[in-house]
Parts: sequence; C-alpha cells; structure tokens
Amino acid sequence: MIHDEVLEVLREAKVLARKFYHLTGKPLGVTGEVAEYEAATKLSLQLHAARQAGYDATEIREDGLVRIQIKGRCVLNPLKINGRMGAIDLRQPFDVVLLVLLDAEFNAFAMYEASRATVEAALVLPGSKARNERGALAIRQFMSMAKLRWARG
Repeated sequence: MIHDEVLEVLREAKVLARKFYHLTGKPLGVTGEVAEYEAATKLSLQLHAARQAGYDATEIREDGLVRIQIKGRCVLNPLKINGRMGAIDLRQPFDVVLLVLLDAEFNAFAMYEASRATVEAALVLPGSKARNERGALAIRQFMSMAKLRWARG
C-alpha cells in the first residue's frame, strides 16, 4: 500500500509537471502517476506499489475487493477529447479500468470506469491493430462504454 509520504511526493510531481509543461510545452512524463494520485485522493482508493501486475489500486465495495487498473490522459481541450489510452494487458489481473482525464493544469476533470468484461469485449473486436495487438482503446470509445465515476463540479 502507498503511504501518505508517497502521496505527498505525487502531489509535488503534479506541481512540477504543470510547471514543466508551462515552460516547455511538453509533458514531463508523469501523467500516469498524477492520474493515480488524483484517483486515490478523489475516490479514496488504496494505491499499491509500483509494478504491481495488472492493477494500481484497490477499493472495498459491497461485493468485496475490486482491483483497479488506472489509465491517465492529459487533455488540453476538454471539449476536444481524442487519442488513445495506454495499453491494457488482458493477461494481467484486474477487475475494472479507470480512465482519469487531466486538464492542462494536471487536475482531474473526469474519471470513467468500465468492467473487465466490457473492456475485454471491446479489445477483442476485429479490425484495429492498435486495439487488438497493443490493447489500446480510443479514449472516446472507452468513454462511450464506461460509466462516469467522478466529475469536477
């Protein structure tokens, strides 16, 4: 499990990522970690150690422990969301995938969640090399099949 000290480092990484982006116009490469931080703090998830195969966090729900794979994407214009999510490896254990959308300031503005069964069905559909071979879904495709879990008010 991730402790408070690590959450503080992630909060600082978010600040640095924002500053780096404003100075260079390029992302710092910590979007995934910032997404995990945002999900953990806003949804009260328990983050797990890096390199945990398949999932990044867990949550206790009515039906038991849920293993959550977190994907993050920085979106400069929330009205024009496009691109692909990071790879989803179906060989790894997870119960749901949580997509955390970050704005240009690296603040979460929406989080979408889909079950493993829903994600698996989308990934095995014939037709897309990115989807079939790399496990990369289009962000819009994921949003259309997922439920909105959290949105900035």
